[in-house]
Amino acid sequence: MIGFVLLALAMIASALFTVTAKKPVYSVVGLLANFIALAITYLTLHAEFLAVMQIVVYSGAILILFVFVIALLSSGTKPFEAGPNRMPRALLPAALFGLVGLAAVAAAVGGTIFVPATIPGATGEAGVFGSVADFGTALFTRNLLPFEVTAFVLMVAIVGVVLLAADESPLRAPKRAQRESITGPREPIAR
Repeated sequence: MIGFVLLALAMIASALFTVTAKKPVYSVVGLLANFIALAITYLTLHAEFLAVMQIVVYSGAILILFVFVIALLSSGTKPFEAGPNRMPRALLPAALFGLVGLAAVAAAVGGTIFVPATIPGATGEAGVFGSVADFGTALFTRNLLPFEVTAFVLMVAIVGVVLLAADESPLRAPKRAQRESITGPREPIAR
């Protein structure tokens, strides 16, 4: 129980750090810490497959995607301008969302919503939490639409970042080549 409490605190702290970090790269590091703590939580539940998939898919693929998005967005020559502060307007919806989530968790713990779909047992057996068979069944039957929607959203995000980062249009002469011929090439992002 103490291990779970420590992991939960680590996940909450890293999630708060991810949201409140001043630099996007620091947010990615906080998200990596969150993913690792979640993978360790899966290991404590004897769901080794889910723990490995958490590390491989999220820590390996998704975080690299985020790093590339950050690199593409910050590749411009001038820094971003700060927009208006929208946080005060988000306080009420965030509080309502938190209360609804808290009520859902309380109802699930009370047993009114949560009905276990798996049985306790040895890892790897069918019907046991975290087994490959149950994970595949859940992913490709009940959760196929959210899985495909997530893939589509990630693809749209990548295309959007590439379009935002590009300052050249196929219909006119590239401005980047004109700038570089006048001012020289831009300095690299990292040295």
